[in-house]
Amino acid sequence: MAISQPWNIVFTIGFVVYVTTRGKFATLTKHNQPINRRVGLHDRALLAGMVVTSLLFPVIYLLTPLFSFADYKLPVWVHSGGVVLMVFGLWLFWRSHVDLGLNWSATLETRRGHELVRHGVYRRVRHPMYAAIWLFSFAQALLLDNWLAGWAVVMTFCVMYFVRLPNEEAMMLSTFGKAYEDYMSETGRLFPFAK
Repeated sequence: MAISQPWNIVFTIGFVVYVTTRGKFATLTKHNQPINRRVGLHDRALLAGMVVTSLLFPVIYLLTPLFSFADYKLPVWVHSGGVVLMVFGLWLFWRSHVDLGLNWSATLETRRGHELVRHGVYRRVRHPMYAAIWLFSFAQALLLDNWLAGWAVVMTFCVMYFVRLPNEEAMMLSTFGKAYEDYMSETGRLFPFAK
């Protein structure tokens, strides 16, 4: 089983932290009352694709030989880079959830009493959680020596990001109007100063 390899153990630990973080905040926000939902079939399909490639594929790879046909070997320095990306990505993922608090949702929605968060990691970046998921996705690709378990999530998240982000920003503009326009002009999308 692939789970006994050192880089796969590191990935598994990060994976547990990632899922635990998301689960904790899903529990905290489950009683939110949405007032504006933009959850269509395509959004559900994108979320399902992320579950398959970021959660199911790694589990299959780590616990069964089913994906062994897609194995390859990366050098240690590449794995080390994956660890760095994972650590920073997990911190940013956690910090984004903490700063959003009750304003967080896994789907495109605003809730009753929703606030425009402009503090913490959101002070300079509008979508730090997406940045964190990019980092974790690339970390997964660099840590798991398998084309399906490693790289499929990068492709899936790329599609999700470019399809979902315009809808999310349109929802925020319709909810917060000029305040969100000003926020957009003052922040970077994924990184500070990168509009």
